[in-house]
Amino acid sequence: MNKQLRKAVIAGNWKMNKTPSQAKALIEEMKPLVKDADCDVVICVPYVDLQTAVEATKGTNIKVGAENCHWEKSGAFTGEISTEMLTELGVEYVVIGHSERRTYFGETDVTVNKRVRAALDAGLTVILCVGEYLEQREQGVTFDVVGMQTRIALGGVSKEELSRIIIAYEPVWAIGTGRTATAEQANEVNHAIREIVADLYDREAADAFVVQYGGSMNAGNAADLLAQPDVDGGLIGGASLKAPDFAKIVEAASK
Repeated sequence: MNKQLRKAVIAGNWKMNKTPSQAKALIEEMKPLVKDADCDVVICVPYVDLQTAVEATKGTNIKVGAENCHWEKSGAFTGEISTEMLTELGVEYVVIGHSERRTYFGETDVTVNKRVRAALDAGLTVILCVGEYLEQREQGVTFDVVGMQTRIALGGVSKEELSRIIIAYEPVWAIGTGRTATAEQANEVNHAIREIVADLYDREAADAFVVQYGGSMNAGNAADLLAQPDVDGGLIGGASLKAPDFAKIVEAASK
């Protein structure tokens, strides 16, 4: 990461883990371990944990995010959550377009863009996920896939709004599989994403734009990944559920 141009962001994505009481315990364990972080620290938690997380993180350097949102403000969308519901709780971030949402729940590039638009309109900061499947990497179309996802997701987003978007490159083949892109592979795709931002906006916007890596970053590999010039932090899955491991990643991003 290039700290002269942008600040690293370490965000935990808890996925479908932790009850409210378990969430409170984890946050209390986490708070003293990350309080001196020289990077932004975010935890994105299940909907039922949001109120607990917001209360438990008040007065700390930890920000709270949701794991998804709907593009409509209200309506007949059983099981969905609106951006207004999130902001009234005190939520500041939202993950959009995670590969699990795309793979299991029918998320498309078009609906990702609609959710991004709704989140920005509500004042939320978006962690926008892009990434390719293993067969797409093997077919040599990684940059085509990631480029298309990025361009569609950013449709209608102004340069001013871009400051409230973070892109997390998460190769689908490296999520929860134990496989991780090499530091060089991660940086190569992150750099390509930055160049797309430069093409859509300008070099100033691209240089200030935060691009995370989100494919099984953990306490053991975080330092190598974060040493890459275009890796500006991480979207952390399993390691975010263990306070000591998450703290080690935050520490690596703070150096």
